Amino acid sequence: MTKRHVSLPAEAEEGVAAFIDEVDERLAGPEDTCEVVRDVLVDLFGDRDAWERWQAGEEVSAAERVRLQGYDPCNATLESEYYAEKDEVVFEESKYLQWLWRQFDATPMADNVAFALRFRQMLANHLFAEAGDDLRIFKGVTFSYGHNIEVGDNTVIHDDVHLDDRGKLTIGDRVSISDGVHVYSHDHDVVDQTEVRNYHTVVEDDVRLTYDAMVRAGCRIGRNAVVGARAVVQSDVPAHHIAVGMPAKSVKVKPGFEDEAVPVEDAGERRQDEREVPFELPPDLDVFDEFDRPPEYSDPTEPHERP
Repeated sequence: MTKRHVSLPAEAEEGVAAFIDEVDERLAGPEDTCEVVRDVLVDLFGDRDAWERWQAGEEVSAAERVRLQGYDPCNATLESEYYAEKDEVVFEESKYLQWLWRQFDATPMADNVAFALRFRQMLANHLFAEAGDDLRIFKGVTFSYGHNIEVGDNTVIHDDVHLDDRGKLTIGDRVSISDGVHVYSHDHDVVDQTEVRNYHTVVEDDVRLTYDAMVRAGCRIGRNAVVGARAVVQSDVPAHHIAVGMPAKSVKVKPGFEDEAVPVEDAGERRQDEREVPFELPPDLDVFDEFDRPPEYSDPTEPHERP
């Protein structure tokens, strides 16, 4: 073992537990989630006095007003809010929780590991499609929605990881995801970059994704596999394999697992199309090209072949 148990002083532990339990109960109760998130952020940022003055009709500066309004997720927008294919009803709730997650990470308390890991576990229980026990999610972890993520037990996700769940993302038990990793579940057409396809990306039990690695949408990382630092995974990685490089290729099988794993020469299968997550756009959708490109760059009626 390379870690040791660490605990907070008794008085600090009592305060942390009471706060997390209070937020958990309020999020699970009948209160409007926007109001719960707003109240929590007002207090976490120490702005209760200014909030009360504003609510009492006292004059505040334009900057103060923007800051105070910004604690309410109903007054904010996220990039994923613009995704046309999302489930609007489910996203409305997950947006509020994601706002709390992101703004919590901007507070000094986000660096108090003994507090922050438990707070994020509690939020994950409300936000993710499935959140296993004893998750350790560190600072700066982002996602598209959150509600299309399933994570197993005893998984650790380190700083500045991006978990794209525009499609669907499944992460197993005892997975280790190092700093700076990006795992994707959507892909763009090479001709018309506004054409998006969503996929189910799977990271199986006991996988290790090392720092700055990238996993492309629709890939499956097999059980007990390792993806090397800064590798770019474009195809499936079989169980017990070690894959490195750009694009990532299997270079060996973990010692002791040779009898369970497929040979290295049989690795590299690409099965993205089997894991596509279909969607339908609303018929009354007001479509726009954010790049304002001339018509020859896209034909919305004709999907293009992918390389």
